[in-house]
Amino acid sequence: MGGCAGSRRRFSDSEGEETVPEPRLPLLDHQGAHWKNAVGFWLLGLCNNFSYVVMLSAAHDILSHKRTSGNQSHVDPGPTPIPHNSSSRFDCNSVSTAAVLLADILPTLVIKLLAPLGLHLLPYSPRVLVSGICAAGSFVLVAFSHSVGTSLCGVVFASISSGLGEVTFLSLTAFYPRAVISWWSSGTGGAGLLGALSYLGLTQAGLSPQQTLLSMLGIPALLLASYFLLLTSPEAQDPGGEEEAESAARQPLIRTEAPESKPGSSSSLSLRERWTVFKGLLWYIVPLVVVYFAEYFINQGLFELLFFRNTSLSHAQQYRWYQMLYQAGVFASRSSLRCCRIRFTWALALLQMESRSVAQAGM
Repeated sequence: MGGCAGSRRRFSDSEGEETVPEPRLPLLDHQGAHWKNAVGFWLLGLCNNFSYVVMLSAAHDILSHKRTSGNQSHVDPGPTPIPHNSSSRFDCNSVSTAAVLLADILPTLVIKLLAPLGLHLLPYSPRVLVSGICAAGSFVLVAFSHSVGTSLCGVVFASISSGLGEVTFLSLTAFYPRAVISWWSSGTGGAGLLGALSYLGLTQAGLSPQQTLLSMLGIPALLLASYFLLLTSPEAQDPGGEEEAESAARQPLIRTEAPESKPGSSSSLSLRERWTVFKGLLWYIVPLVVVYFAEYFINQGLFELLFFRNTSLSHAQQYRWYQMLYQAGVFASRSSLRCCRIRFTWALALLQMESRSVAQAGM
C-alpha cells in the first residue's frame, strides 16, 4: 500500500506542483508495479467509457421507454412492435437516436475545448471523484426517469463523466511508462464490448432496462478503486518518468535551425507558427473527422432504421445486437495498437465511407 499512498499523495496536488519523490521500490517489485499500473489503466479506460457506451446501447429504449404501474421500465417483448409512424415502412421513434448521441457527445466536446484553459490547475483526485459521481448519477437518473428529457439529462451526466475522465487519465499517463497508453486504449475498447454485451445480455435474460442500469452502479466504484487503490506512485515505479515527460514536452513542434532553448527558459509560438503546426496536423485530423462522421452516421443514424420484421427479435433487441457487434469491432481495433500500425489513415477513412454508403443503399 506504500505505492498506493504515494499515488494518492502525488496526485492530490495540481499538475504544476512538485512533491518530494519517494524512495525507489526494490528491483524485485518493479515488475509487479508495472503490471499493477497496466491493469490499473486498463480498468480506468474500461470504467471511464462504460457509461458512455451503455447510453448509446440503450438509446432505443431511452427514447421509446414507457412506464408500467410498478414503476418498471417496459420493453415490448414481441418481435413486431407497432410502428410509431404507420405511413412509413420504418419503425422509428418520434425522436431519433441521434438525440442520445448528441447528449453523449456535446458535453464531452465542451470539456475538451475548455480543458486547456485551466483544468490542469485542478487536482487529479477531485476530478476523478467528480467523474465517478457523474457516472453513477447517469445510471440512476436514466433508470428512474419518467420522461425522455430527464433521460437525456442522465446521458449528459454520462458524457461529463467520460469527457472529464478522458482528459484526466490521458494527462496522467505522462507520469508513467509509455506502455500504459496502449493499455488505456485497450480498456476503452473493452468498455465498448463489455458495456454493449452486458446491456444486451441482462435485458435478454429478462431484466428491465431500469434494473439493468441499476446493476451497473458497481462500475463507478471500480473506477475510484482503480485510481485510489491500484495505481502505484509514478516516482517509485518509474523515477525518471516525470523528467522524461517534461523533456518530451519541451521538444519543438516546428523544427528550425535555431539553437535549442534552455530548459529553464520559456518560449511561445506566434500565430503564424501555430497555423503552420495546425496545417501539418491536418493530414491526421481530416481522416479522423471523416471516420468518426461515417461511424456515428451508421451507429446512431442508420442502425435504428435497420429493422427486420420476420425474425424472433424485436426492434429494440435488434438494435442492441447491432450495438454489441459494432463495439466488438471497436475493441478489436483499439487493442491492435501493439500488434500493427497503419500509417495510411486515408485508407481507413475511405473504407468507413464505403461502409456507410453500402448500409444506406441497402435500406
